[in-house]
This record gives sequence, C-alpha cells and structure tokens, in this order.
Amino acid sequence: MLRIAVPNKGSLAETAAEMLAEAGYTGRRDSKDLHVIDPQNDVEFFYLRPRDIATYVGSGALDVGITGRDLLLDVRGRAREIEALGFGDSTFRFAGPPGRFTDLSDLEGLRVASAYPGLVDGFLDEHGVAVDLVPLDGAVESAVRLGVADAVADVVSTGTTLRQAGLEIFGPVILQSEAVLIGGANQDADGAETLLRRLRGVMVARRYVLVDYDLPAALIDYAVALAPGIESPTISPLRDPEWVAVRVMVARKGVNRVMDSLYAIGARAILVTAIHAARL
Repeated sequence: MLRIAVPNKGSLAETAAEMLAEAGYTGRRDSKDLHVIDPQNDVEFFYLRPRDIATYVGSGALDVGITGRDLLLDVRGRAREIEALGFGDSTFRFAGPPGRFTDLSDLEGLRVASAYPGLVDGFLDEHGVAVDLVPLDGAVESAVRLGVADAVADVVSTGTTLRQAGLEIFGPVILQSEAVLIGGANQDADGAETLLRRLRGVMVARRYVLVDYDLPAALIDYAVALAPGIESPTISPLRDPEWVAVRVMVARKGVNRVMDSLYAIGARAILVTAIHAARL
C-alpha cells in the first residue's frame, strides 16, 4: 500500500483532507484517528503533526506526504517537493525595531528569533550572514520586546501583528510558502503517480469551469480568441447550419468577464458548469 502522511491539525489539515476526498480517497471520519486504511485505493493514511511529516517521508518510513514548503525546508532533510498544491499560502520576512535595520547584512552577529530556525539558517547561509538563532515555538513577535532577540523571522500576512508588536518588516522575502506534496527515497512507490495525477485533477477542477454557448458559425475565430481553452474548444454543429455549439474550459476566476465578452460578440445560451474531476 502507498503510505501517505497527512496533517492531523493546523491550517493545512482541513483543506488537505478535502482535497484527498475530492481525489477519490477515503480518509478518517474521526479526528482522533491517526491511521486509516483505504483498501479500495490501496493506500494507508497516517495523520501526523505537520512539522513531523517531512522527517517521516525523508526517512523512508512513509512514501509521500502533504505539508508546507516552509516545514519541508525547515527540516533540511532528505524529502523533496513533488508538486505545489495551491493552498496554504504564506510569506516569511524579517522584522525588527523601526529604523534599526535596512539590509540583511545589518543582522550580522545579532540574535534572530524564529519558529523555523532551519529555514532561516539556510537562507542566511546563502546570503553569507552569520547570526545567533533563537528557536521559539510561537509568539515570535514578542521576542524583541522581551529582550530575547534583536530581530525576528516570521510568517507575514498583512503585517498587522508585527506592527502591533512595535516591529517593521525589512530585507528580502525569505520564502513564499504553500502546501506541497513531498516524496522521499522511494520515488516510484506504487500508487504515487496515481495520487499525483488525481491531485492535479482536483487543482484543475478548482481552477476551471466549463462554458457552453451557441454562436453564429462565422464568429468562431473571434470567440476562440476570447476563450481558447486548455488545448482547443469543442465545436459541434447545430440544426441551423449557420450556428454552432461551443464547449470550452475557462479559468473560474474571471469567467464572468469572458461571458460578457462572448455575449457582446453574439454568443447566446451561455452556461457555466463546475468541474468535479479532471485528467489533463
């Protein structure tokens, strides 16, 4: 069986479980379950702390897993990223007292607190800056005020939390993170390619919709320019030889603008249908 590590809690857990369910897998029904077998798909799910998943996968104990890119890089182990999964976005930045820091080199020899010491250490090594890292498990933004560190490296959304702690962002972006599918030494584990293909299908289904419309045949080129689809639209004849029926995949974001444009050139009976599964 393919052994899959899944976050048991945290910001990635719910969406990861939903994505696997949409991909046709049967996961846990009780949040207390830590191990679930899906015999129909020949997989086993192991529900673990997100921070531990890269360690288990990198060691070969499990075949693949879903975790954050930040957590993968923080472990600095043998697991590798296979595919970005399109959710759980986060940005990592440095922050310190206003006016004290302007450049990364200003951190040389100082104390930097972070809940991701491996990630930050690797980034600073690449830039040739040596610091005294202070590992913390949370509430990193309080480290400067409490005298534990001179600066912090943390997840930034709007920056409001850091500003409330009397800090300002400086220096380059450390990492743009999101949920990723990771693998270990057993790159060809049975079922791994099927899992990847299914997850890609879920991402396509979430990003695209099907648009059907009727159109005067003479306007096909104009319509295709507005909505070219993934490869090419499907065009079928109607009883009236001067009209055709068109079906095309369109990005969900912005589909209403596409509908407006198609209507403006003469398309009628424009319908949008959600995609529940896909293989491209």
